[in-house]
Amino acid sequence: MKTAIITGGAQGIGKAICMRLFKEGVFTIVLDNDREALSELSDEVGDPGLCQTVFCDVGNKENLNGALDSVLKSQKEINYLVNNAAVSDFKPLEKLTFEEWNRVLAVNLTSFFLTVKHLAPSMKASGGAVVNLCSTRAFMSEPNTEAYSASKGGVFALTHALAMSLQPHVRVNCISPGWIDVTPWQKKSKKKTINWDEKHHSQHPAGRIGKPEDIAELVWYLLSEKSGFITGQNFFADGGMTRKMIYS
Repeated sequence: MKTAIITGGAQGIGKAICMRLFKEGVFTIVLDNDREALSELSDEVGDPGLCQTVFCDVGNKENLNGALDSVLKSQKEINYLVNNAAVSDFKPLEKLTFEEWNRVLAVNLTSFFLTVKHLAPSMKASGGAVVNLCSTRAFMSEPNTEAYSASKGGVFALTHALAMSLQPHVRVNCISPGWIDVTPWQKKSKKKTINWDEKHHSQHPAGRIGKPEDIAELVWYLLSEKSGFITGQNFFADGGMTRKMIYS
């Protein structure tokens, strides 16, 4: 049985990725700092042979390293790593504090570096694959998104750097989602259904807003041997929005 680690995997896009991995029979270790969501995921899966949940704040170096050490003691090898955890703090530039900036960078970028660094020996031995979750915001921005955009720009660059450093043993790619409606994949206390106006769907060349399942399918493809000739790349999953010329 293959083994995967995913950060921020208890809800949203991360949970959809977990469910896709379970479908492939991959034992998946989920690191998340939301105990409620972790408990719900564990109950929903119901099979300890498919899933292990670990409470972990990936933005805290000591916490993250401790969790990874514990995992490595119990697992012979790690085949797949999905760096998905992310936070945002969208506020006017003048009001964004140094501490808030550092927190976003710690979770969204530094944790990606630390997980790969920590797991590299095991993944080299297994000939593994890494998928980092980037964002279209690494390439285009709205106002007041400096920390998030910078962190995702870093993920894009980190991905191709890691692909070169870990070659030829480990492939490393990233995905840049666009507008993804994660509400159906949230924990029960946050889950809701939003009926988006048709204008929100039709502005996408693909004709609709994205779903977490769209990202999960692409993640599995990039982890699997079907993508064995692909590394160091970024894949946009945004319904075509980054290729749409918009004039008002």
